[in-house]
Amino acid sequence: MDFDIQKEDNYTLVKVNSDNLDTNNAPDLKSELVVISNKGENNIVLDLSNCTFCDSSGLRAVLVGNRLCTNASGTFVVNGLQPNVESLIRLTMLHTVLQITKTVEEAEIMLNEKENIQL
Repeated sequence: MDFDIQKEDNYTLVKVNSDNLDTNNAPDLKSELVVISNKGENNIVLDLSNCTFCDSSGLRAVLVGNRLCTNASGTFVVNGLQPNVESLIRLTMLHTVLQITKTVEEAEIMLNEKENIQL
């Protein structure tokens, strides 16, 4: 498996351990995100800090995670974008749709702030 999955208090962290998020592992990521969502998790943080390449299959997997969290009234956060991946996300204008942070810690702060606002 190319992913580490860690359940935290108010989110699940999914870390991609591969250099690439592409046709070889994007279907596995989609499946993991669906399983996490089906367990009732509505906040997911996707850590792409190890990922230096992403293709359209990878972007579709990211969008699946975003849609699952949105449909569950939650938040999907992508963090750790490497330059090539960030360029692709900006080129496709997905930076206007996705919540993006530099680190997992920043994502956690964002989720905690959203939770406090909703209380």
